[in-house]
Amino acid sequence: MNPHDHPTALRDLQESIYREKVLRARAMTPEERLDSIWDLSDMQFELMLAGALDRIDSSDRSAGWEEVRRGLDRLERARDHRFYSSSRPAA
Repeated sequence: MNPHDHPTALRDLQESIYREKVLRARAMTPEERLDSIWDLSDMQFELMLAGALDRIDSSDRSAGWEEVRRGLDRLERARDHRFYSSSRPAA
């Protein structure tokens, strides 16, 4: 049965997967949780690098990390733009 044919079947499948993840996380020791955080961080860094290499159409990891840094710098400037101003607000 294709879950996309039956919205309730898809929802039931999603809830089942979520429930399984929650139960697995609750059963973990603090050390296991910390290990999983590092694994997720490593995976996220590799995804960022893969995206950067694709954007610059290169396989040079060093150039890819430079592109990642440029992207993170752009995000930081965009975030900070909301908080800082070069003029005082009107009273």
